[in-house]
Amino acid sequence: MRLATRLRSKTYDVAVPGYVVQEGDVDARREPGDTAETRVAIDASSGCELLEQRIVRYAPGRSTERTLQAAQEVMYVVSGHGTLHLDGDEHPLEPMTGAFVAPGESFALENPGPGDLVVVSVRAPADESEVDPERRRVTVRWADQPSLPATPNREFRYLVNQDAGCLEMTQFVGVIPPGKAGMHSHTYDEVVYVVDGEGVIHLDGKRTPLRPGTCVHLPPLEEHCLENTGPTPMTVLGVFHPSGDPASRAYEQLSA
Repeated sequence: MRLATRLRSKTYDVAVPGYVVQEGDVDARREPGDTAETRVAIDASSGCELLEQRIVRYAPGRSTERTLQAAQEVMYVVSGHGTLHLDGDEHPLEPMTGAFVAPGESFALENPGPGDLVVVSVRAPADESEVDPERRRVTVRWADQPSLPATPNREFRYLVNQDAGCLEMTQFVGVIPPGKAGMHSHTYDEVVYVVDGEGVIHLDGKRTPLRPGTCVHLPPLEEHCLENTGPTPMTVLGVFHPSGDPASRAYEQLSA
């Protein structure tokens, strides 16, 4: 059964819900002959019109080839190792690596085993005009990216964004230390996946638990706060549309 929390923004008095669901509460599906087991955590059915967030577990072997039609996709490796086969080229995949598949490209993922290759995928409508071929990068490793500050004492690193030739989506990894920041909102549409750590998300006066595998949709202007209630940093994967800066705020409470 799918267990989820749906919340409404009071600040703007519009029916723009946030959405929280645990990965394990989403039904999985696998096409015959494919290695990919897919859970669609967030899409239009949960109120997110442009972004579709999927958690995909690739069993050992090579997956069925897919071709993106009028869409682009960013992926993040949660665990496991493998190879992204993209239009005849091979790109190694390891944990904390982002990958970008542009409109019209064909790809497959190969997992040498023995365990699963776990990937968080986010798709959005796009055409070739939303890709900069001069800056195009297929994979970006977290370890190779600079750490950037975000208020109050948080940090993030870009993976796939304009610097990788993806002009309309931004993928980043954020690190949240123990504690709570002020309520805030953004102008963009965002989906979040909790990679590591525990906490709560504050939305519309409610506190919803967060743990590894929690998926969140934050519509534009939805006031929220991710609080780390554990003793160690919480790591989250964020993807938003249109592209921009995860440290930017449409509104931010001055004190928590």
